Amino acid sequence: MYETFYTLLMKIALVHDFLLRYGGAERVLKVFSEMYPEAPIYTLMYDQASMASHFPPERIITSSMQKWARWPGRLYRFFFAGMPRAIEEFDFSGFDIVLSSSQSYAHGVLTPVTTKHISYCHSPTRYLWDYTHQYMEDNAYRGLKGLFIAKKMQYVREWDFLASDRPDYYLANSVNVQKRIQKYYGKESDVIYPPVDVDRFEVSHESEDYFLIVSQLSPYKRVDLAVQLFNKLGKRLMIIGSGPQEAYLRGIAGPTVEILGSKSDAEVATYMKYCRAVIFPGEDDFGIVPVEAMACGKPVLAYGSGGAIETVVPGVTGDLFREATVDGLEAGLARLLLNMTVYRPKRIREHAERFARQVFEKRIREFVKMC
Repeated sequence: MYETFYTLLMKIALVHDFLLRYGGAERVLKVFSEMYPEAPIYTLMYDQASMASHFPPERIITSSMQKWARWPGRLYRFFFAGMPRAIEEFDFSGFDIVLSSSQSYAHGVLTPVTTKHISYCHSPTRYLWDYTHQYMEDNAYRGLKGLFIAKKMQYVREWDFLASDRPDYYLANSVNVQKRIQKYYGKESDVIYPPVDVDRFEVSHESEDYFLIVSQLSPYKRVDLAVQLFNKLGKRLMIIGSGPQEAYLRGIAGPTVEILGSKSDAEVATYMKYCRAVIFPGEDDFGIVPVEAMACGKPVLAYGSGGAIETVVPGVTGDLFREATVDGLEAGLARLLLNMTVYRPKRIREHAERFARQVFEKRIREFVKMC
């Protein structure tokens, strides 16, 4: 009882990199914000038009980078070298706990010696470390432009490594990320899986004749592999999502592949409820979508790397394919179809409940009390 009362008296601040779109990391922040409703939310940039329904503007404190949030497209990316300085602007005097939700800059805030900083790490900054070369290629950063970007990235990488000393504690969103925190930052961390709102999904014993992808349409998500395969097989594939690769994917999609764009959470739940299986072709640090599919009792075919190997149990909740190629995906789909009569919706749902929001909240509250 004393610990609970003490926790209520603590002043807590939340920090997040950007609030520009509602993705997996933002869903985690949403849970933090509901767990600690009095906590202000600090962020580099905030798009009120798209995010106000999730994070009301009266709770938001932005940095000097906010002026770039109104630029068209994603031009703010070109000012990434100024973001380390901007994240250091925030003053956390008077706060007992700073809880950062970080996949790039939020872990680098400056806190007083009396303030405990817990960094919930979705990943050490991907484009600065293991994704650097692919990032340069995907964005066509070559020649003089490439040299300029590479020099700026070197500066930010050095800052990122030094800033990794600032949190008092690291929480990793998966064992996969825990290993990356150790490799790139040299820090120990505890694993607390992200919250999945499994109660939002109903177990279904019915299915219609289509497979489903729910994903941001970016090159690293490898949705193109699935489009090519389902074009080849002539099987129905529904794709929910938007992103920089959307136009390209629409251009290569055959008659059995339908790209639906962004959908509401309720619509996504319905598509999951009636699909045959969910395809997850890219590597993710954790990957909430496979767990959401399993909450519907649906099997998942996922690339066997990253967080998916911690959530998908081959032969029980789906299958994994090991080669990120069309042939590798095809072999995985063949195994999945062969085992369709083996998968039990109720058993798949029970596995998904290991990642429920209630489990996450309990572990976070226990960790905060410990600090």
